[in-house]
Amino acid sequence: MENRQTPIDADIVRRRLAASGLNNLAQASIREIKKLVDQIEADSGQKFVRMEMGIPGLPALQVGVDAQIQALKDGVAAIYPDIQGTAPLKREVARFAKLFLDLEVNPEYCIPTVGSMMGGMACFLTVNRMWADREGTLFLDPGFPVQKQQCKLLGHGYRSFDMYEFRGPKLRAKLESCLQDGKVSSILYSSPNNPSWICLTDEELRIIGELATQYGVVVIEDLAYFGMDFRKDYGQPGQPPYQPTVAKYTNNFILLISSSKAFSYAGERIGVMVVGDKVWTMRSPDLLRYYNSDQFGYALLFGTIYGLSSGTSHSAQCALAAMLKAVNDGTVDFVEIAREYGEKAKVMKRLFLESGFQIVYDKDLEQPVADGFYFTIAYPGMQGAALLSELLHYGISAITLDTTGSERTEGLRACTSLISRAQFPVLEERLKRFHQDHPVAAAVR
Repeated sequence: MENRQTPIDADIVRRRLAASGLNNLAQASIREIKKLVDQIEADSGQKFVRMEMGIPGLPALQVGVDAQIQALKDGVAAIYPDIQGTAPLKREVARFAKLFLDLEVNPEYCIPTVGSMMGGMACFLTVNRMWADREGTLFLDPGFPVQKQQCKLLGHGYRSFDMYEFRGPKLRAKLESCLQDGKVSSILYSSPNNPSWICLTDEELRIIGELATQYGVVVIEDLAYFGMDFRKDYGQPGQPPYQPTVAKYTNNFILLISSSKAFSYAGERIGVMVVGDKVWTMRSPDLLRYYNSDQFGYALLFGTIYGLSSGTSHSAQCALAAMLKAVNDGTVDFVEIAREYGEKAKVMKRLFLESGFQIVYDKDLEQPVADGFYFTIAYPGMQGAALLSELLHYGISAITLDTTGSERTEGLRACTSLISRAQFPVLEERLKRFHQDHPVAAAVR
């Protein structure tokens, strides 16, 4: 094995791994893997099949680009936006919630953020400080690793469990066991899920909502992949089916809606948080430890948002307002555009399976997991860190499931976005070579 010829020179991989300071790839962050692969690409002159980072691979919605350019020409770059957001954006966010979630929300409680990353940080900062006797957030894993990192940065406690084995009715008992001591202030999950791509059902969302109400917990629903369960068409404004949401089953909700994946507008770092009326108007004396008001919405806006960023890019808000208006008016079908990710996932999964790999999270309850932005892979007989290290020699990158809170440490998360269809033959050839070079693992299969 040491003398095998791989697409990427083994000495380059070995040297860059040693220089990176990454003693354990199982715990390497997405950005750390990206930097490592950038360096190996530069040293080797070989282009990787890159699956480590969820960067949109489709063009930004042109209506947003045009609106942002026009806003800059109109001079908004010289004007601070209000931290609560521009009126047109707030109005279109509320329309979007009604048309695609079948949800009535107050435009005043729709707040733009510097991407959903900032939205999550703002939620942790404010929600987790409402009750001095509580510890922090319960994460329904697997999930986006950086959200736990945010809690660590803030010094907040958190709990988590891999919900894959607790789907359907089994979720209630498991979730209640985590809530019954009264120490949880917030629950966070994504659906479709990053990285497994499982999608919570209405039954499961009802369970989460009912228990959140019972135990006085705020649910932070991360809708980064809005409408991207392509098994159903969630892209028709004002027509069912609607994107499933916990907001149908509890008033204790905050929704994080991103422009990065659904609208391919990641570069401008613009998202929005939709705060339910009940949460916005909640009062807690413990907030006065950090803020000038005991009302959640006031503390969130004039304490947290103001302190974090003093608002969000003025021109990017104009772009998002224009994109939402086009989607709300039915002139742009954002779900149909994003469907390309699912089509690529279908091909990529087949290529991995044909070369001896397995899909880790392969079922969504009783049906196959949907094809979408992410999928999960494993190779028999190899743990995730070892598998990732080996794949680097074949010009393929990913991240380990260890970092996502998954209990399936043998797996990797693969992202479909950055791979063009023109790269499929390269991926196929490299996977076949990997399979040939690892017959022992293949024989275990």
